[in-house]
Amino acid sequence: MPPPSPLVIVISGPSGVGKDATIKRMQELGVPFHFVVTATTRPRRPGEVHGKDYFFVSLEEFAEMIEKGELLEYAVVYGDYKGIPKQQVREALASGKDVVLRIDVQGAATIRKIIPNAIFIFLTAESEEELVLRLMERKTEPPDKLKLRIATARQEMKRLDEFDYVVVNRDGALDETVHRICAIVEAEKCRVRQRVIEL
Repeated sequence: MPPPSPLVIVISGPSGVGKDATIKRMQELGVPFHFVVTATTRPRRPGEVHGKDYFFVSLEEFAEMIEKGELLEYAVVYGDYKGIPKQQVREALASGKDVVLRIDVQGAATIRKIIPNAIFIFLTAESEEELVLRLMERKTEPPDKLKLRIATARQEMKRLDEFDYVVVNRDGALDETVHRICAIVEAEKCRVRQRVIEL
């Protein structure tokens, strides 16, 4: 039997569920996926590394990327632009690697139209209360922006049925979250009818 085709795994969910922490832990554990680095115009948070966490670009640079058709998808998220560099995804798939995209819920809907055979995983907290608490504990936003994030997160929770899988990222159980995502990918690789990614 031929080896399974490389997959595109979309990890999404509301702000504060731990998408970045999950990706970071997967990288630390040496999970053999290609983690796409998103381009963004938002300011760098403490500890974030350009080219590793995100490509931090100016509004002008981002506009140029749009103009040149270099982005698979892009959206305005909390007033800042975020986008997926197309070439990075193509190169990783061509090398036979599974590709992980970390995307907000709005962006996931766009990716579904472009790559319908991707695996869509909705990451969530144990409860809405837990999610709100995590957002407040981050202390990365002024009160007005925090209110917007909480309201948006509540709306995004209602879009769960647009996804293939849901993974609850329990507080203090990051390794368990990573294990579940890897188990989903492993199960997908065992399907009789494989997902074929065309891009």
